[in-house]
Amino acid sequence: MATRSSFDNQLNELREDIKHMAGMTRDALSSSVVSLKEQDMALADEVIGNDRLINEFEEKINEKAILLIAKEQPLATDLRKIIVSLKISSDIERIADFAVNVAKATKRIGTAQLVKPIVHVPQMADLVNKMLTDAIDAYKYEDTKLAVESSKIDDQVDALYKESITELIDIASSDNAHMEQIMQLAMVCRYLERSGDHVTNISENTIYMVKGIKTDLNT
Repeated sequence: MATRSSFDNQLNELREDIKHMAGMTRDALSSSVVSLKEQDMALADEVIGNDRLINEFEEKINEKAILLIAKEQPLATDLRKIIVSLKISSDIERIADFAVNVAKATKRIGTAQLVKPIVHVPQMADLVNKMLTDAIDAYKYEDTKLAVESSKIDDQVDALYKESITELIDIASSDNAHMEQIMQLAMVCRYLERSGDHVTNISENTIYMVKGIKTDLNT
């Protein structure tokens, strides 16, 4: 069995891997939204292709975490940290999947004239990325206050989502010719809204890791 110092070092490596995976995912989300706004098909293809790298990184994290459990047989507090790392990497992977979905929506819309300027979508993506940055820092440094603050940003994401959907419904009521594009844009907004929910999951799991209590930050 490893010494305490060795075990802590391995946990820190796990945290650094998760932070790196989150950075890859933030880049993917930003790029997917740029591809939509600028109708850049090559950039959309790049986001879709790079998803394999994020998936492989998640597998690497999972293997490290499982090996750590098997080799070290950690006590309850340390086991909680390892299990939470698995849950967080899963949430990050889901956000990366949503980035791919945005890129695929870009491909479906193509270069057709957009029914509305892409304004709220980049705003939502920026907020989600801010949430993710703060949530991962909260996880890394076991900062429950920052975890709670990160989750509060989700209210702004939800507000922009509702505003966007209302606008798209208004456009759809008088424009039957572009229903497919309107549906794709509505789904993009939904992907970003759900991404915010996954970041909130990360914050909840961080609080659980530190305090050992379940917390609902969606209320």
